[in-house]
Amino acid sequence: MTADEERELLAHLERLRQEHRDLDIAIQALQDMPGSDQLQLARFKKRKLQLRDRIGYIEDQICPDIIA
Repeated sequence: MTADEERELLAHLERLRQEHRDLDIAIQALQDMPGSDQLQLARFKKRKLQLRDRIGYIEDQICPDIIA
């Protein structure tokens, strides 16, 4: 992997992490709201899980676990 590719992946990773944090805040706000939209809440949680998986995948691309 070139240095440019790694920088690009790191920037993408930071955007995904920020979206993950934003979803945390949105989910908490929805849960605190009486009569909140449960379907929207489920969608946010699903997206958050997808982001977590994608973040893990990119982290493995940047720093793979190599068994010696």
